[in-house]
Amino acid sequence: MGVSIGLVYDLLGTYPRRPHDPADVDAEYEPEATVQLLEAAIARLGHRSVRLGSPHDLLARLAKSELPELDAALTIAEGFGGREREAWAPVLLAMSGIPTLGSDAVTLSVALDKHWARTLVAAAGVPVPEQVVFDSAVQAQEALLPADFPVFVKPRWEGTSKGIAPSSRVESRGELVTEVERIVRAYEQPALVESFLEGPEYTVTVIGNHPPRALPVLQRALEATTRIGLHALERHPAPAGGWRHCLPGSLDAALERELGALALRAFAALDCRDFARADFRLDKTGRPVFLEINPLPTFAPDGSFGILAELEGRPADALVADVLAGGLRRLGLA
Repeated sequence: MGVSIGLVYDLLGTYPRRPHDPADVDAEYEPEATVQLLEAAIARLGHRSVRLGSPHDLLARLAKSELPELDAALTIAEGFGGREREAWAPVLLAMSGIPTLGSDAVTLSVALDKHWARTLVAAAGVPVPEQVVFDSAVQAQEALLPADFPVFVKPRWEGTSKGIAPSSRVESRGELVTEVERIVRAYEQPALVESFLEGPEYTVTVIGNHPPRALPVLQRALEATTRIGLHALERHPAPAGGWRHCLPGSLDAALERELGALALRAFAALDCRDFARADFRLDKTGRPVFLEINPLPTFAPDGSFGILAELEGRPADALVADVLAGGLRRLGLA
């Protein structure tokens, strides 16, 4: 007999949007196709999935003692608001005694805060950008910068490139003040200001435990003029002629080994479990520099798992099934 696995998720179109919210406020929410792919992966393992809905749905079920009997749960829910939002579902599940696949609430919260995550990852010997946190535009007017212009400005605790726009790369103090003010006002959190790395960008998916392993490295397209990640700019109005992409990097075996080793070191430093995705860019010397790690990566069919499955010549749900099987083994539910 298979096991019963609850699914917690936030779907696109369900965010309780407020009038002043930025356009990309729900960028981390998932399409229905993601939940369907997870259901197919669980079925491929011979197990049963149970849709639990959003963290608020889960809370309501618990309040009414209506939660079905579950052996485990998987949450891909992002929540909304502060840096603890990805921890909502794992905390509720832990309080209910239901073991979860993936990283726990502490890891999810620390990893979402890029400043904290980089501090821990740097202590483990992984290069990170020079950075500073500004709580206001006033600070941006007066404080010392971590590097010469250009610098890059982003929200301190967001994912899926939320808050990143063509204006995120700034070339002067005046542009910096304007951009920090935009982030603090629109996203209601501090702005992270970091040295801008113009080199190629790579993403490394890590899966498993004892030991985890890095999957093949993928290069991410950059916008040719600004060298900002194309995936971040495509949700913004394009200039005349459209966004132009480039893939400036070459990926030889030595660089791939180095990126994989650094991703595994970051995975261990933040005590990630079962799966995560780490992003890097090369500096002017060709050295990989850690940007962030996402222990709640998308399982969308067109995301990294889907691309990696296509490279392996098999369905995306087959690769995801292998990933979930590793988590179930960790829980003693294989």
